[in-house]
Amino acid sequence: MTAGPVIIVGAGHAGFQLAASLRQDGFAERIALINDEGHLPYQRPPLSKAYLKGTSGPETLVFRPEKFYHEHNIDLVTDRAASIDRAARKLTLHSGTSLDYGHLVLATGARNRLLDIPNANLEAVRYLRTLDESEALRHLLKPGLRVVVIGAGFIGLEFAATARAKGLEVDVVELAARVMARAVTAEISDYFQSRHTATGIRIHLGVQVTSIEATDGRVTGVSLSDGRHIPADLVVVGVGVLPNVELAAEADLQVASGIIVDEHLLTTDPNISAIGDCALYKSERFGGSLRLESVQNATDHARCVAARLTGHAKAYDGLPWFWSDQGPDKLQMAGLTTGYDRVVVRGDREQGQFSAFCYRDGHLVGIESVNRAGDHMFGRRLLGAGGSITPEQAADPSFDLKSALK
Repeated sequence: MTAGPVIIVGAGHAGFQLAASLRQDGFAERIALINDEGHLPYQRPPLSKAYLKGTSGPETLVFRPEKFYHEHNIDLVTDRAASIDRAARKLTLHSGTSLDYGHLVLATGARNRLLDIPNANLEAVRYLRTLDESEALRHLLKPGLRVVVIGAGFIGLEFAATARAKGLEVDVVELAARVMARAVTAEISDYFQSRHTATGIRIHLGVQVTSIEATDGRVTGVSLSDGRHIPADLVVVGVGVLPNVELAAEADLQVASGIIVDEHLLTTDPNISAIGDCALYKSERFGGSLRLESVQNATDHARCVAARLTGHAKAYDGLPWFWSDQGPDKLQMAGLTTGYDRVVVRGDREQGQFSAFCYRDGHLVGIESVNRAGDHMFGRRLLGAGGSITPEQAADPSFDLKSALK
């Protein structure tokens, strides 16, 4: 059991879950949750989908109402972390306040990767990661408005589908040769591209935005690397994120493409952990280091650290899973498909209900499912237990997946 206060920097999914899990696991000392936004801790996934539709208020996003923090004796501190004094075990905030810690947890998350092209700082060039960004955007989504989305990843396509459903004219520009190319198989990419195109979204692949055009400070369109020009009133950017490692780096903790932690999510300082989107963790399951951006990863990291801080240490070994809601379609992924060499499709693509079973050297490494929740849950259970089925079994519609779980 850790002695002394636990200070958590970051009140996203990872930070909130850690505070809640510590109390649930019997931790009795002080917990301070450092929140650098002027809102109660909230969920992020709806920001690019349901919340943008404008049918609900911010209160629908919060993890728990304010009384939860009082009832569980969690100090919710609205401030920003400025520096760490590792020798004295003190965290200094931007307000000048210093907090003593027995253990410090960095759940600093990630931030939007910014465009570095002409006119990228104009008012009508927007990003979508925080509640304030989503709130500002949803007031701009008016039928007939022309919007260019830069980036055809999850956030870009989720936003594009929502904007199109609200009557906007939508163009999506993506440098890669297919949508969501870094995250899913070609089978899934092709399906979603066809679905978005059928709604009237125009998708431009293998090309990049070279500049944002404007007149008197007002966005008028974007110029592309192939010489084309797309008219626009609004530009929404979704070109990835950068992990927030600066606080750790300034404290001489090891960082790379994330804050480096071991299989227990500990940094090189035994009094400091890192969890969630900012953590580059050692994975026994996958035999290397990973940094993942997902709710599952954040909350499972938090539960693992809470268990360790309350005397039940074990290595983190979670199975990654993800989801993305795009229009009426739900994409769910279990496992990591990096390096797959064979894909078997199960189900009916034409009916919009199918899964891509991904193999490497004959072993199942991941399942990507479209509107087939049963396949997704099967994948989470099978892959979580280290199991597999053959490609032939996956391809056979008469094969009972449940039999492989026995």
